[in-house]
Amino acid sequence: MTLSRYAFVKANWYSDIVDQALVGFNELIPAQQVDVFDVPGAFEMPLVARDLAASGRYVAVAAAAFVVDGGIYRHDFVAQAVVDGLMRAGMDSGVPVLSVSLTPHQYQDTDHHNAIYRAHFVEKGREAAQAALMIGKTRQSLAA
Repeated sequence: MTLSRYAFVKANWYSDIVDQALVGFNELIPAQQVDVFDVPGAFEMPLVARDLAASGRYVAVAAAAFVVDGGIYRHDFVAQAVVDGLMRAGMDSGVPVLSVSLTPHQYQDTDHHNAIYRAHFVEKGREAAQAALMIGKTRQSLAA
């Protein structure tokens, strides 16, 4: 049986920006093939991504979040933990887990910056879909 479904996990913080990654993802992989899962924030993504990857239902799992410096905690530690957790989920499950997690150095909550990051997330979502499709083809050729 060849799998044809993809999972897309998205953090709800800055959802107006993060949701654009799904828009880009769906430009290459039809929405009918994508199951979408919301989580509170970036830190919760690796656990859900691991569970989805281990389920055996998905060709790949993509996870999107926007981790910004809120001045209260070290956002770089959160971002590193998220990326490490997503990589571990993929390695442990054998299913590609792709990160669309961005951590800008100079983000300001202005219309100008938000427009830039919305557009950037569309592109990053597209890139995640391209990666999912490419690694799927590569792995199929290795299995043949």
